[in-house]
Amino acid sequence: MRQVVESSYPILIVEDNPVSRKLLEKTLKKGGYEAVSASTGEEALKKLKKKFFPIVITDWMMPGMDGLELCRQIRTMDLPGYVFIILLTAKDTREDIIEGLEAGADDYLTKPLDFPELKARLKSAFRILELERSLKKANEEIRLLSITDSLTGCYNRCYLMERLRHEIKRARRYKHELSVVMCDIDHFKSVNDKYGHQVGDLVLKSFAACVCSSIRKDVDWVARYGGEEFLVVLPETGWKGAFALAERLRKAVARTGTQTPQGEIFVTASFGVAGFDSTVPDDQVSLEQLINAADYSMYLAKQEGRNQVKGGPLGAALAEMPLSKNSLCLFKAATR
Repeated sequence: MRQVVESSYPILIVEDNPVSRKLLEKTLKKGGYEAVSASTGEEALKKLKKKFFPIVITDWMMPGMDGLELCRQIRTMDLPGYVFIILLTAKDTREDIIEGLEAGADDYLTKPLDFPELKARLKSAFRILELERSLKKANEEIRLLSITDSLTGCYNRCYLMERLRHEIKRARRYKHELSVVMCDIDHFKSVNDKYGHQVGDLVLKSFAACVCSSIRKDVDWVARYGGEEFLVVLPETGWKGAFALAERLRKAVARTGTQTPQGEIFVTASFGVAGFDSTVPDDQVSLEQLINAADYSMYLAKQEGRNQVKGGPLGAALAEMPLSKNSLCLFKAATR
């Protein structure tokens, strides 16, 4: 088990007596702990809202909001992690201890405070908080695995369909622009046929890395749509901006080689753009329509010679598309 870094768990002291408060804060800091103090329960809640404190040491008897009520309030707060609460009290009967624990305290210490005992209780708190941190990290890793394409590291199609629906709803609600770019590696089948699927996987990874490195971090995002097709989602971006980005991506892909055991391999890609703004009627904006419009534009790029960008406003793309699904499938098959 990795070593617990105690300094990563700042402590909030809540004590109305100024002498006791200063003494406890000074003692903790001298012991190497990060400590901040508050004189009332109300002040403690304000500090917790501004900064997260994983450990709270609070007196029971305080004017206004006492320690028990503070415990209850903390347990109702939406905080980024668990708060380990130690209750300080002169009460030490069985009934008092039960009352404190039922209010939300995790541990208690009786006054007058013994620092070696407090240090031992803090070590116990650190172990519990470290277990919680490890569990959260493991859960986050599992969540990322469930939404990520294992080969390229991009989001997978399942996540794409869920998140893009939310992106469309948000854009429509706030009258913002939204665009997508469908991209497909040209003649990728010939790469697999000539060099093998392992080399093909290297090309896919290189292509995805090139695309991901060329978009805005924490704003735009990329998902593997299927096979060698990827969808770039561009919030707050009109179709002209998306078209310009797609052209930059096209050039970047064409000049970026993939290092393989069989030498450096260069590929090109075709791109299809579709975007909308507040002027597009709501009945023309759905996840399927947006993806189909970008997909159709990308196939137009392939039909007209590959290694180029096609597309534009969502409405225009939808007007050009074949009306029947069979006709659209035949068109795609003819451009492969």
